[in-house]
Amino acid sequence: MAKEELLEFDGTVVEVLPDGNYRVKLDNEHVILAYAAGKMKKNRIRTIAGDRVVVEMSPYDLDRGRINFRQKTASPGPMPPRPQNFRRR
Repeated sequence: MAKEELLEFDGTVVEVLPDGNYRVKLDNEHVILAYAAGKMKKNRIRTIAGDRVVVEMSPYDLDRGRINFRQKTASPGPMPPRPQNFRRR
């Protein structure tokens, strides 16, 4: 295994912690501490509890990881039309 090779796991965010940290429960029932990747911070991608994420982990430390991707969820349906702020004549 190469030194730069990272392990990728799917999981669910269980808890949002201060300083951009998250508690993530992986599909194999392990709970780890993870932080958002720089691209996610740069593009202001919000992650909340219950979101499905992809976590990268180093083979040397299996208790911490980096959230690399937030899965897109299906939208609940079409949004209702917004009310207008002014009345037309």
